[in-house]
Amino acid sequence: MINNKNILAIVPARGGSKGIPLKNLKKLGDYSLIARVGLTVKKIPEIDRVVVSTDNEKIAKEAEKFGISAPFKRPKSISGDYISDYDVLLHSLKSIEKIDRRKYDIILMLQPTSPLRKPLHIKNTLKMLIDNEFDSVWTVSETDSKHHPLKQLTIKNSMINYYDVEGSNIIARQQLKKTYHRNGIAYAMTRDCIVEQKSIRGKKSGALIVNGIHISIDTYWDLEIAEFLLSKINNKT
Repeated sequence: MINNKNILAIVPARGGSKGIPLKNLKKLGDYSLIARVGLTVKKIPEIDRVVVSTDNEKIAKEAEKFGISAPFKRPKSISGDYISDYDVLLHSLKSIEKIDRRKYDIILMLQPTSPLRKPLHIKNTLKMLIDNEFDSVWTVSETDSKHHPLKQLTIKNSMINYYDVEGSNIIARQQLKKTYHRNGIAYAMTRDCIVEQKSIRGKKSGALIVNGIHISIDTYWDLEIAEFLLSKINNKT
């Protein structure tokens, strides 16, 4: 709880990942991706409740083993590939509020696929949301200029074209404005943002820029990169 606001953390972890089957149970170092979320949240006493949204019994058991409650099961209707984060969060929020018989003022989404997060990242996200009275705050990373939108291409009938026509005017990276991408470390939203505005961004959304290298795991190659980065981090401590 912060400033008398109840805080709920939701960990979305369905079992049907296509790139890596049961991705959330894959180990990074000594712990699975879902376990790493639990270990991180334990260091943040301000969070009043943490639950997993999953359709998979193995994931639910692993989550509970590391302090993440699994009081409800995610229905098949919101367990597919094309289901939005909003649908998952709304279902989780309504389910746990009914079970707990209380309302939560702030909702955190902590995706297991961003395993290099630190407690301070989450705390700073919450602080930014509350101090600035934002509807939501997303953590973001600066996008490498090599991957800037104006440098991206499309291919049709084996012919290349610029994704954005303005790309043809770029001759040096110094011409590019900074862009940012979601890194999945943390999303914080007010209850009003989800329930009333029906959004995970809302009308007034803030960005917490997180420096350093972070990775969102979708493939086995991402796992290998994360293992390398984790080894570098451990060697420094």
